Amino acid sequence: MELQSSLNLQIANWNILYTKLHRYHWYVKGPSFFTLHAKFEELYNEAGLIIDEMAERLLAIGGQPVATLKEYLETASLVETNGESKANDMVAALVKDYKQVKDELKELAKLADEKEDVITNDLAVGLIEKIETHVWMLTAYLGE
Repeated sequence: MELQSSLNLQIANWNILYTKLHRYHWYVKGPSFFTLHAKFEELYNEAGLIIDEMAERLLAIGGQPVATLKEYLETASLVETNGESKANDMVAALVKDYKQVKDELKELAKLADEKEDVITNDLAVGLIEKIETHVWMLTAYLGE
């Protein structure tokens, strides 16, 4: 995969996550409502910033970011929500998605390193660190 395609994959995936996190934020119920409602909002706000940062980086290196819902769905490796209604199912789906995004960020970091693009590499590595923290915390929430 080329660097620009890898960036577009990230843009598409983060848009899927952004939408999924909004849905979870709105539909979470039960004893963990207050905790997860706030956490999902924090995560979708973060996703929105990441989308913008990725798109601006792609534009800076001469690429064209995907920018429609159709393109996000066609480009993303993540899938839309399966209609999860239980809090633990929502969190488990996020853990899976974040792990997949992390693996793909490692590929982006490698491609950027090969192209001597230290800015994109730094962006990818920084996000890997954030995602590892999210996976740890969400997994701990699940008691795993």
